[in-house]
Amino acid sequence: MIKQNRMRGLFFMFILTMVASFAPAQNIVNQFDDDGKRHGIWKKYFDKTDQLRYEGRFQHGKEIDTFKFYTLNNKKSVLSAIKVFNAQNDRAYVKFLSSKGKLISEGTMNGRLYSGKWIYYHNKSDGILTTEYYNDNGKLEGEKIVFYPNGNIAEKSNYKDGNLEGSSKWYSEKGLLLKDFLYENNELHGLSKYYDANGIILAEGQYQKGRKHGIWNYYEDGKLKETKDHTRRSKNPKKQ
Repeated sequence: MIKQNRMRGLFFMFILTMVASFAPAQNIVNQFDDDGKRHGIWKKYFDKTDQLRYEGRFQHGKEIDTFKFYTLNNKKSVLSAIKVFNAQNDRAYVKFLSSKGKLISEGTMNGRLYSGKWIYYHNKSDGILTTEYYNDNGKLEGEKIVFYPNGNIAEKSNYKDGNLEGSSKWYSEKGLLLKDFLYENNELHGLSKYYDANGIILAEGQYQKGRKHGIWNYYEDGKLKETKDHTRRSKNPKKQ
């Protein structure tokens, strides 16, 4: 009996020793490696508070795995963004959240630049609001689509290096075409058409560098009502 009690005591002391030895290691944060780079788990707090600003893991100065970022709301930390870092480069998959935890948007960032496909969500549902793409310079590139809450397309347009380029179309919530434009270097340029809420044409004509140009046709109930010449003329025409 005495031997059993002694064995139990030794086992209990062993457990306490193990717990004591591991506890400090688990609580070590905000450490640097031999080169002065952040390494291991880091936690930062808002100035003069005990509320987290961010938490995550560094590997010799580089963010790895999952980082969580917070904002202050009524003096309490509220999760606002989650970044999952790629260990091989500077890219991270990012989710932005509302103060109530609802997903606002998600996509890839390369450093501080947006990259690749991004999805934005309606604030009152889980439905997609916008899909868009970014090039390696963090500028809009390719097709951008905006959706109504019912899922129908509201706008479809194209971008090149951050500028509107090519076809852009706007639709009613019922799917009827409202505007049909062409852009060049972020300016209206080319044939454009306007329609009413029932999809009946209202006007059509050419834009040139963002301004109406040439003959425009204007309609009423789908029938031609008048034409106007918007041709630009020089203010100081040269004498022939």
